[in-house]
Amino acid sequence: MEDRLQMDNGLIAQKIVSVHLKDPALKELSKASNKQVQAPLPSPEASLEAQPAQGVMEQAGQGDWKAAGEGPSPQRRGCAPVSESAADGDPGQGSTELCQLHLSSCHECLELENSTIESVRCASAENIPDLPHDCSSSVEGTAGELCPERKGKRVNISGKAPNILLYVGSGSEEALGQLQQVRSVLTDCVDTDSYTLYHLLEDSALRDPWPDNCLLLVIASRDPIPKGIHHRFMAYLSQGGKVLGLSSSFTFGDLRVARRDVLRNTAQNLVFSKADGSEVRLSVLSSGYVYEEGPSLGRLQGHLENEDKDKMIVHVPFGTHGGEAILCQVHLELPPSAPLVQTTDDFNVLKSSNTRRLEVLKEILTALGLSCDAPQAPALTPLYLLLAAEEIQGPFMQWLARHVDPEGVIKSSKLSLKFVSSYTSEAEITPSSIPVVTDPEGFSSEHFNLETYRQNLQSTRLGRVILFAEVTSTTMSLLDGLMFEMPQEMGLIAIAVRQTQGKGRGPNAWLSPVGCALSTLLVSIPLRSQLGQRIPFVQHLMSLAVVEAVRSIPEYEDINLRVKWPNDIYYSDLMKIGGVLVNSTLVGETFYILIGCGFNVTNSNPTICINDLIEEHNKQNKAGLKPLQADCLIARAVTVLEKLIDRFQDQGPDGVLPLYYKYWAHRSAPTRFFLLKFLEVSTRV
Repeated sequence: MEDRLQMDNGLIAQKIVSVHLKDPALKELSKASNKQVQAPLPSPEASLEAQPAQGVMEQAGQGDWKAAGEGPSPQRRGCAPVSESAADGDPGQGSTELCQLHLSSCHECLELENSTIESVRCASAENIPDLPHDCSSSVEGTAGELCPERKGKRVNISGKAPNILLYVGSGSEEALGQLQQVRSVLTDCVDTDSYTLYHLLEDSALRDPWPDNCLLLVIASRDPIPKGIHHRFMAYLSQGGKVLGLSSSFTFGDLRVARRDVLRNTAQNLVFSKADGSEVRLSVLSSGYVYEEGPSLGRLQGHLENEDKDKMIVHVPFGTHGGEAILCQVHLELPPSAPLVQTTDDFNVLKSSNTRRLEVLKEILTALGLSCDAPQAPALTPLYLLLAAEEIQGPFMQWLARHVDPEGVIKSSKLSLKFVSSYTSEAEITPSSIPVVTDPEGFSSEHFNLETYRQNLQSTRLGRVILFAEVTSTTMSLLDGLMFEMPQEMGLIAIAVRQTQGKGRGPNAWLSPVGCALSTLLVSIPLRSQLGQRIPFVQHLMSLAVVEAVRSIPEYEDINLRVKWPNDIYYSDLMKIGGVLVNSTLVGETFYILIGCGFNVTNSNPTICINDLIEEHNKQNKAGLKPLQADCLIARAVTVLEKLIDRFQDQGPDGVLPLYYKYWAHRSAPTRFFLLKFLEVSTRV
């Protein structure tokens, strides 16, 4: 239909989108249609002599582009502003005619009905005498032919979420793997509720009107950019587009890349200059290329800490409409576990810099106009009462019936739990008032499998009654009203996928992204027992239980997970993977202890997780160990903890210290001597 619909003066619309108009709008459009003024068309020959507009690209050779020279700008393709009327203009030669569509006027639709019309772009016969039906398929014209502009800025008139387009070249398996890596790291940096990430295919890059709604173009292809696609990328840049190059061959102007084989796929030290003038030093994976020559650079840049200070990140403003590109020859898009990382030493230094890698990438994205603010905390969800053993269902429900009030509520100083058979979205959830769903039939979770938990839990008393939440404020508060009343053999545990107010030692907070194993376990210890006389050992036993839960799995013995005094879980002695928080209350002759534990299982960012260690082990040893999941490891850790407590109660500290020393991360002699003395003192009654 587009090629059959045109204005009085020959303008044609590229894309038509239907809009429902009410009667008042139709009457207004009818009046406007009666006022149309028809004027003669200028000759096509005259338009061919027009000079390119400012900011439009001129091709100086294969892959060599430069900004057009100064000079007057001709009338550009694009829809004219509605504030001007065709009837008010001078119909004489050289004037700009503004006529309305016979069917309807896009701009009146917007004003009268507050509707949006997607990608309405017009092509003027005055500027392009022989316009094809699909004007976007022509890549040899001027840059101004590709996108409408308003006062020098690109506009988004679609009403859709701003798009981030990812170009990785061909559809090869390697390119698709690169696409997944880029998509993953951008998802970690920007709020995906605010931006939409799309794969820009080669055909689409040539033919589709993607510049209309593209907020950022990410180019992550090492292969040479085809000439036609390069032309469209430059046209997008010239009209205010933003481009991020990730280890890509994409360049323009006088900017060149030079090959440095000695740097290829090796960890290098980078100095990155931020917009505020401060510097970030980090280890990065080099692509094996560096930038040479080039135009004046923008605020952001990065160079290696070597004698040549090789340029690895350049910020290049372009044209007169705000276009800019930030191009990188370090693999900011790749995690330290990527196959290109060749040695364990490189993996270690890259993992140590992983947080700073994301910091640098967020700084770059922010400079290109994106928001990298942390998304709002997710809404709290109800608790589900789940039982790990069938035989305790009857006794537990009888106990529950005796302890709830007439409204089904158990209250404590911190929390009210309302036990209900089902949950409706109308029920309010706050950190101090949470519904607990008792019917397990309606339970399902993408991140927690009850059957997996049951299969891996081999305890006789701990962790058998589960309060599970997808999102809660902190698991440490969920057991507050139950801990003093619950029979010990029922073993209460709270498990969450995410926490909004996770707690650490002292004033510290614990970040709780998806992929972290989060739990609080209730343990009761008699005061007059081996462990009751040495309660500080509980935190050591819990961190030891997590390490043993992984390293006691057949073939996982060499996963370099360790304990670090007093209560941390570490990768080697390099990076923290988890921690333990213990709150104990003495009531009569019994310690009631809440053991909060969190450790990274599948979340590689912002630091490191257990599955990273497994992946690195597989790569270095040509092994095929499978990744682990949080539900499995929580159950295994609870099982190991129960065994360690029993062993401590029977044998005292000597029953557990050999295993603790086997896994601890302290290598220096002075540290080992100090800790040995501390533990010896702690073992005395």
